[in-house]
Amino acid sequence: MNRTAAAEAQYQRGVVFRDLHAGPRPFVVPNPWDAGTARLLAGFGFAALATTGAGLAHSLGRPDGANRVGRAEILANARAIVDATGLPVTADLESGFGERPDDVAETIRLAAEAGLVGGSIEDSTGRDEDPVRPLGEAVERVAAAVEAAGRLDFPFTVTARAENFFQGRPDLDDTIRRLQAYEAAGADVLYAPALPDAAAVRAVCSALSRPVNVLMGGALKLSVADLGALGVRRISTGSALSRTALGALTRAAREITEHGTFAFGADALPYAEVNELLE
Repeated sequence: MNRTAAAEAQYQRGVVFRDLHAGPRPFVVPNPWDAGTARLLAGFGFAALATTGAGLAHSLGRPDGANRVGRAEILANARAIVDATGLPVTADLESGFGERPDDVAETIRLAAEAGLVGGSIEDSTGRDEDPVRPLGEAVERVAAAVEAAGRLDFPFTVTARAENFFQGRPDLDDTIRRLQAYEAAGADVLYAPALPDAAAVRAVCSALSRPVNVLMGGALKLSVADLGALGVRRISTGSALSRTALGALTRAAREITEHGTFAFGADALPYAEVNELLE
């Protein structure tokens, strides 16, 4: 098959990203929120990147989890991150943007057009009264994403997310049932953010045959080696890096407004070093 240079590059990124999940140890996929942070992270040797819906929402001055960032904005941000480096990029595609499985399939097609080689579809609704979709409905949406990915001419890694713990429903048994159903629907990677401890991580990994992604940077205090021993194949940071940056900004602002001092500058990256990292 003859491909354009851009299509060939995307194909190669898709192969690299797919194959990372079968490597000898888990890999970390950090989550930049714009082109600059993508360039910075790429310079540290990470093999792939992931977008962050929360990081983008906060950078736009909006709360996360309230359906306040649209598909076009998320894909434009993803395109900027893809273009910033030569690394494979997978995206937080929320719940697929739309109520029908066909809407989810269209989101996968548009994600591929944006240069992405992977994306996650979650089973949350964005509605406070019923935050998690019924299982049958969620499975249909995952299956639509998988089918759409299969029609592409490069490997597109579909990650299916079970949002129970993220949505205040700490039901491990139901989370595992959901992930098993998403695996049966063809998802390449399974993901349950906000698992509370090592035992829960081990239970999830043991119940599945396909790669598991685990979210780090919050209350779960495990190392890459710890997670590998539990069976994890991929580790993401979600919004932790963007919130770390916002934490530094907030502490600096409080120092100025509450104390009238500027000691925060001692922790800032030197101007020349930032320029060099982005060279």
